[in-house]
Amino acid sequence: MTTTSRVLLVSGSLRATSTNSAVLRTARALAPDRIESVVYGGLGALPHFNPDDDTDPLPVVVGELRVEIRNADGILFSVPEYAGALPGSFKNLLDWTIGDDRPGSIYEKPVAWINASPRGAVNPHEQLRLVLGYAHATIIEAACTQVSATTAMISDDVLIADAAICEPIAKALTILASFRLSGGESFLRATQDGRPLDLRRV
Repeated sequence: MTTTSRVLLVSGSLRATSTNSAVLRTARALAPDRIESVVYGGLGALPHFNPDDDTDPLPVVVGELRVEIRNADGILFSVPEYAGALPGSFKNLLDWTIGDDRPGSIYEKPVAWINASPRGAVNPHEQLRLVLGYAHATIIEAACTQVSATTAMISDDVLIADAAICEPIAKALTILASFRLSGGESFLRATQDGRPLDLRRV
């Protein structure tokens, strides 16, 4: 059985005071020793997606994104709503993930999200589910959660300071990592059968 899990944390916001980014930084800070969590920071540097450019040699930042994804056992997203939909910069990131046909790509990669919007943000998360389904990612439903995070909850160290919010954030990361740590298929059987997950073993 695998003893460690690496989770890539991807915020869909470029805003400096983003609650989505703060939620993911908080997940990293709360991660137990057996979970290595890495915050992706290249969203704003990605070029506009063009299928003609999706060939070797790739733009450097695109190649780096794909390597980060291949090196991860799972991906945890947190995305805001903008104009009733996914932010364009984040959809651009997702577009760049689709054409990677190498082992470890987003294809069948375990993924989940933390919806941090106090207003629900239903549309972007329905769209995120649609795109991830098209990419044939494995959505870990038990790890997908919603919290109501506000900028007032962000502390001076740019983490979420509200303990009630921190608990579901940590749980989402731990459940996603559990897919890898528990052997994948046995994890899915447990969640589909409604059996409780023993997160103390992660």
